[in-house]
Parts: sequence; structure tokens; C-alpha cells
Amino acid sequence: MTNLIAVRGQQDQRTQERIVAAADNAEVRFVKDAVELAGLLPSVAAVGGDLSESELALAPQLEWVHSWAAGPQVFPALIEHPAAMTSSKGNGAIPLAEQALLLMIMLNRNALRWLTAQGEHRWDRFTHGELAGHTAVLVGLGNSGIHLAGALTALGMRVIGVRRNTTLPSPGVDRVEGPDRLLDLLPEADFVVVTAPYTTETAGMLGEEHFRAMKPSSYYICVSRGGIADDVALEKALREGWIAGAGLDAHSIEPLPADSPFWDLPNTIVTPHNGATTAETAARGVDIFVENLTRFVRGDALTNLVDKNAGY
Repeated sequence: MTNLIAVRGQQDQRTQERIVAAADNAEVRFVKDAVELAGLLPSVAAVGGDLSESELALAPQLEWVHSWAAGPQVFPALIEHPAAMTSSKGNGAIPLAEQALLLMIMLNRNALRWLTAQGEHRWDRFTHGELAGHTAVLVGLGNSGIHLAGALTALGMRVIGVRRNTTLPSPGVDRVEGPDRLLDLLPEADFVVVTAPYTTETAGMLGEEHFRAMKPSSYYICVSRGGIADDVALEKALREGWIAGAGLDAHSIEPLPADSPFWDLPNTIVTPHNGATTAETAARGVDIFVENLTRFVRGDALTNLVDKNAGY
């Protein structure tokens, strides 16, 4: 049985030392590029980093693959492959929740108006909103959704969560419903916040009928993955005033094309899928991998397992 561990990506010296220590007697190779990895794949037992379909075909002895990302790349051949898959899901929960909260506050208080006035050196005081007493519908109650729910509850908001398994613990959430109830919940929402992963079930789950069901005063926020809302329907909703505005950190095409209409909509804040780009997020991802590498070489059960059929 092979004991070779290949690790792709950019790791500093301290991180490499932690990985080697966790591997115990297994051999660790830090690969610089796809060519070097391809030469090792016939002998690897585990890979730290996503694999393409062609790379997977070169790894007959693979037992475990770990994605550095929270949202792993899953494809049919990987689903069928017996190797276990883990991911770094949960490592960006804190900053993603903070990004959602940032966008909510900016939209609710019309912060763009202040920024415009600052650029013009103009003193512009106006009456704006506050979050307390309003309702947020969170589409997705994973790590980032639950963290956000706690923050919103502390701010005096009412939180309704939408998740597949309504029986799971959902601290900070006043009410939990299944995805089949989403359309009925939208008229209650002052904010609709998407923290769900992009899967076959969530792709395009918010369309024209959903945005028409929202209040003209409500806002749409997306911090997890683009493509969960239909772009055409969302643009129409923003242009025609079905909803008040949107805060978009995740986009269906990334980088967002320069000719995308979302850049120029006056009621929309665009950020470059940057919400979880923190040093702490990366550090938590390393912690997850090191913990699982320790478990792998000992033959113990892995944590952060990906349901390859579900996609997360």
C-alpha cells in the first residue's frame, strides 16, 4: 500500500512543517505544478488540493482527496470513485457572515450615498434605515448561515431559515422551513440572504416568480455562490423596482465580465467574491487539513466529509 501524500498549492514553511509532522511516517511531496503532480499520481494515497477528471484517472491508488476550498469541485467520475473526499467547508463562515452583514447595513443605510457625498466633499445628512425589527430569510443554514443568524438575532432581527433538513439544530433562527416553502416565505422578507452551496438542487432556484414575491422594499444578498439566482430575473427585478437593491459578492460568471449590467445598477453593490479572503480563513483551512491528515495516517474517521452526490 502506498504512503505517498501529494500536496498542491502555495504553503509557507511553517505550514509545510505542520503537514509533514501530521503525516508521521508517510512521505509528503509539495508539488509546484500540474506536471509534477501528474508524475506522482500513479502512486499517491492522498492529495491535498482539487483534482481534475483527467488527473483523477491517473490515481488508481487514491484513498482520499481534500479540497482547500469550502465548495469542492465534484464531477461524475469523482462521485463514482471510492476515494473519500473532504473539504475546508466552515473555514470561511465568520468572514462570509460578516460580508453579508456589511452588505445588509450598506444597503439598508444607503451607504453609497454617503460615499458619493464624500467624493464630492458634500455634507449630506438624510433619514436611513436600521436592521432591528426587520426579517431576514436565510437560504442555506450551513456554517456561514448559522453564524450570520446569531449576529442578526443579536441585532434584533427576526430570522427565518431555509434548509433541506429542517430537523437539524439551528441556533439563532426563529423558524426553519424546507426549500419547498421558499416562495411562501419571501413576502415576509426584508432581506433574502443566500449562503447555500451551488448544487443541482440550488442552481437557478430563485427566478422571476421569487423576485416578484419579494417586497419592493426588500434586498437580495448573495455571499456563497452565484447562479443560485437567475441573472436575467435578478437584473429585471433591480431595474424595474420589484426589489429595492442587491449586494452581490458571488456571481454566476467570475470574474464578473466588464460588460455585466450589475456593475452599473445604482441600487446594487458588487464585490469580487472577496468576502472570505482573510488570513484567518486560510489558517482554518490548514487546521482542517492537518487534523484530517493526522486521522488518515492513523486510519481514523475523517472529518468535514463531502457528500459527493449532494456536492458539499
